[in-house]
Amino acid sequence: MKKTSKNKLAISGGTPIRNLQLPYGRQWLDDEDINAVVNVLKSDWLTTGPKVAEFERSFAETIGAKEAVTVSNGTAALHAAMYALGIGPGDEVIVSPMTFTASANCILYQGGIPVFADVDAKTLLIDPEQVKSKITSRTKAIIAVDYAGQPCDYDALNDIARSHNIHLVDDACHALGGYYKNKPVGSLADLNTFSLHPVKHITSGEGGVITTDNFPFAEKMRMFRSHGITSNPRQRELSDSWFYEMVDLGYNYRLTDFQCALAMNQLKKLSGWVKRRQEIAKRYDIAFSSIPEIAPLCLRKDVSHAYHLYVIRLNPEKMHTDRATIFKALRAEGIGVNVHYIPVHLHPFYQQKLGTKRGMCPAAEKAYEEIISIPIYPKMNEIDVNDVIKAVQKVICAFS
Repeated sequence: MKKTSKNKLAISGGTPIRNLQLPYGRQWLDDEDINAVVNVLKSDWLTTGPKVAEFERSFAETIGAKEAVTVSNGTAALHAAMYALGIGPGDEVIVSPMTFTASANCILYQGGIPVFADVDAKTLLIDPEQVKSKITSRTKAIIAVDYAGQPCDYDALNDIARSHNIHLVDDACHALGGYYKNKPVGSLADLNTFSLHPVKHITSGEGGVITTDNFPFAEKMRMFRSHGITSNPRQRELSDSWFYEMVDLGYNYRLTDFQCALAMNQLKKLSGWVKRRQEIAKRYDIAFSSIPEIAPLCLRKDVSHAYHLYVIRLNPEKMHTDRATIFKALRAEGIGVNVHYIPVHLHPFYQQKLGTKRGMCPAAEKAYEEIISIPIYPKMNEIDVNDVIKAVQKVICAFS
């Protein structure tokens, strides 16, 4: 990258690009959203009421799935999926290391064993060939992670799952609104999990959803989210009954009616918001295409990327600094960059309790040292986008 006479970096006492830091992601709420919540707050049902089922129907229709089950957060969605599949002590579940810890923790909650399959170095999506190499007689499921919002290779993963008579779960928490070969994310695996956290595509504050075409799985998860009890208060109210039974050990993973009202109103805006994320990503692609020191992750030809994250990868051979310095420099310029993620198998808990270690997933480990997530969310305006571009250019130029 050609050096130019720019202001010195903010970490060296220069003037930052922005005075107020731009976050890497954030929610977008309007008066319609607020009114939807207030209307439920004024109603008779704040939780386990009619809005829960209404949102589940709307979400399933949007995704193209037969069933949607709401839970309290994305982690609960993953846990419920493991429960529905009957994962238990000693069962192995193959999972990507390039993800938030919940993708693997959910296996441990059920007494299972996470088995990490490395990622493709270009996309950071789980590598189907690595998945094949990890399958044993104890393998019960695969959890694919749509990292950053790009769907995995579901043809290959479904073929592997079917040929070994195991289940496929899509951790789609990054990918709501994305497509794989014109099929919407949420309809690609046996169970598909989503997060409704504020930085995700739509929000309910905290919340999660699982989609499936398998009705028995859906019913198991609805029972699981409510203490393992066979009916909820709304159902008992409608049937004039008090009777219920606990038939299994469940959890309180319920989502409230006012949260469902918020999420349902947000769902109406999903397609427009994903389009805006894709527009911002395109701006970044063009702006950074002439900077050899960095590169975006590769985009597969058969997908529509939902861009929960926009991840740039540094080229250490072309720079005289490391990722930590670039990170600090961009934050000093007012750009709220982040890193997603420390590979799960490198966390102290996993190393100490499960014996995982460096070298198990070399592609994920190398990527971790080089990646930075830059801001991308639909409420960003053109000034915000331009500031991110200017800051990246300024910082990279200073260290190239």
